[in-house]
Amino acid sequence: MVAFLRAPSLEKIFYALLVILLASFAKNIFDTLVPYLERIVAEKTETKVDDVILDLFKNFSGVIIYTIGAFFALDLLGLNIMPLVAGAGVAGLAVGFAAKDTLSNLIAGILLIIDRPFEVGDRIEVWSAPSNSATWGDVIDIGMRATKIRTTDNIVIVIPNNEIMKRDIINYTAITKEIRVRIAVGIAYEADVKRAKEAIGNIAYELDWVMRHPPVKVVVKSFGESSVNLEARVWINDPRKRIDTISHVTDKVKEVFQEQGIEIPYPKRDVIIRQKCEP
Repeated sequence: MVAFLRAPSLEKIFYALLVILLASFAKNIFDTLVPYLERIVAEKTETKVDDVILDLFKNFSGVIIYTIGAFFALDLLGLNIMPLVAGAGVAGLAVGFAAKDTLSNLIAGILLIIDRPFEVGDRIEVWSAPSNSATWGDVIDIGMRATKIRTTDNIVIVIPNNEIMKRDIINYTAITKEIRVRIAVGIAYEADVKRAKEAIGNIAYELDWVMRHPPVKVVVKSFGESSVNLEARVWINDPRKRIDTISHVTDKVKEVFQEQGIEIPYPKRDVIIRQKCEP
């Protein structure tokens, strides 16, 4: 004996269609409300948390609303939706396992925007830069999946957000644009340490971005095998001039030291040859 499914009544069909229409109406309300909130609320706040929430609503509201509406409509038609719910759960798990990296990047992107270890325009250290290229750059975009950084070589590096969350983030501009640069300089043991310190300080002050307060400080860092190792500690008001500062001081030191008779050390070896005299 063959069992036939009983056709739903016109009343149930009407209510099911009404649910779909209400879902469509709710989706239109969300589409109208989200741009309004972006214009009125999000643009007036400094934090980007509300931007993330509104973007999530904009991207996923349609799927959520229509899925809920479809379940209600099928239930009104007298169809058993529990197998569909169970199947959707299994499918959701499968999709979750397949897209775990994408979901991880998405969650990490939300955390990055909430925690704000850096913002667009900040200069940070780039640990995944290609070999023999610049290792720091400016953040140009913080996306939901990845962050884009343009290095000082004008190379854009796209780093997945979950990789960023696993690393120590070195931000040169998070608090202030004033940073201290350390420059190593070696002099011979016979050289005048005081005159060498004054010369290094004068070289640093030739740069416009070097700060006078706090002043340049040159200290004896350590004693090497053939040199007294000095370290110049220079405050600058633009972190993007860090390499320029190091390059200028390093290049000019050799010239000034030669003019002032301050010896730059190099490894020395005393070789003693002893000749054995035969009786």
